[in-house]
Amino acid sequence: MAENRFISGGDRHPRTDRGQDVEGRDGEERVRGRGGKVFFKKKVCKFCTQKLKIDYKDSDALRRFITERGKILPRRITGTCAKHQRALSEAIKRARVIALLPFVAN
Repeated sequence: MAENRFISGGDRHPRTDRGQDVEGRDGEERVRGRGGKVFFKKKVCKFCTQKLKIDYKDSDALRRFITERGKILPRRITGTCAKHQRALSEAIKRARVIALLPFVAN
């Protein structure tokens, strides 16, 4: 005889209204479509769309791509393309060496 592992009633997660924006754990914006399916909004590379240049001397721009602890944020969080993520990580590492950015937080 099979056990019923699921308890009906109050243990279920409340459903959000369909069509509402839902924010994920990683800060990524999600949209509920028809039938309750979750669709992700495609992130676009900021450097490709706005034609920005990555410069290791611009520490204020680079700070948005590191955490409070000093770690480099991954592509899936920032939305940068592979080409610019490589250039971005190189620029952050150069800025760390000349003490414009911290290696670790205090």
